Amino acid sequence: MARTFDIPIYFRSPIITAVKSSRKANDPRRRDLAPSILDFGPVRFKIARHFGFCYGVENAIEIAYRALDENPGKRIFLLSEMIHNPHVNDDLLARGASFIMTPAGEQLIGWDELTADDVVIVPAFGTTLDIQAALAERGIDPYGWDTTCPFVEKVWNRTGALGEKEYTVVVHGKRNHEETRATFSHSSEKAPTVVVQNMAETERLAAIITGTEPIERFTEWFGAQASEGFDPAVHLRRIGVVNQTTMLASETQAIADRLRVAMIERYGADRITEHFADTRDTLCYATNENQSATTALIASGGDLAIVVGGYNSSNTSHLVELCEERMPTYFIRDAGEIIDRDAVNHFDLHAKSVRRSDGWLPRLDRPLDIVLTSGASCPDALVDDVIEKIISFFPAARPIESALEPFVGAG
Repeated sequence: MARTFDIPIYFRSPIITAVKSSRKANDPRRRDLAPSILDFGPVRFKIARHFGFCYGVENAIEIAYRALDENPGKRIFLLSEMIHNPHVNDDLLARGASFIMTPAGEQLIGWDELTADDVVIVPAFGTTLDIQAALAERGIDPYGWDTTCPFVEKVWNRTGALGEKEYTVVVHGKRNHEETRATFSHSSEKAPTVVVQNMAETERLAAIITGTEPIERFTEWFGAQASEGFDPAVHLRRIGVVNQTTMLASETQAIADRLRVAMIERYGADRITEHFADTRDTLCYATNENQSATTALIASGGDLAIVVGGYNSSNTSHLVELCEERMPTYFIRDAGEIIDRDAVNHFDLHAKSVRRSDGWLPRLDRPLDIVLTSGASCPDALVDDVIEKIISFFPAARPIESALEPFVGAG
């Protein structure tokens, strides 16, 4: 899938592009996860090996902007946020597009307000069969401007294959997230399906499978996140695990491993292939790479971490969680959240709100090391802005051109 996408130039970046181009030239197989270091003297940025726009996001952006360019005079609608980044979505809205619903699925524009002449863009997360049908009923091709990520579609295809072999699908995801709603819809058409969000819910499902909890608990615990007609006495005999592609890959694997152990406990190790499907190849490569690169980045050490991305971005929030385990971490959507040398506004994942922190950049008698990464839906230009704003607080900082010398002309 090595191809170049037509992305608006203002989403690109001189600084990060130079760093990424150099790393790609020197490590074309993408095996070296060591961070890149931009040394400005009094402050150094340790930048993750992999971050920013992934294949699915660039594909979605290219399709969405082409839809705008190729349909002058027509009404352009986005089903909901195309990706979870406010800058990208705001730019599409500024160009005349409108949202049909919120990310939570709340209707903003009624279906009956649409006509066959309208253009509707399906977001990168995909959409449900019900919504596809609602569009088709109004003469709108739901696949005409479909930006669904190919790796999300890969998960859908696997759920269909599991259903054909009479497996039940366990989806690791946030049940109200657009992607999980879409995956649940497509999966439920082909197979009994249940959603688990975390290891705590997985333990409950494992307890029902092994019989340590009564089967009646299933309706209490999972009734709202299971497909219609789900019968745990029948449908938990053969299972396969897939995920919302933006979840932590390591957590998806841990969930699959735990359910595999439960099936062994119930049916025996010699019969495990009859009861548990190996679905590891459905994990999104980009999510996995970004998370692995962030783990290596954290291991390299730092005084604090900055993660840039949309506050409702699932994949970005997981990068924040990884960083928070090891160092002070500031989740910001752009450089505008940085008030000055002593104060920053940032999103608190636990309180689900933006709060201000003072004294966030420590004053040290040595160079300050800042760990830096961003989510898969974050334009690199926003990361450039963060770097430029922070180095402006250090009068003795080396020029950007000087810090980029190790990366310019590589390859």
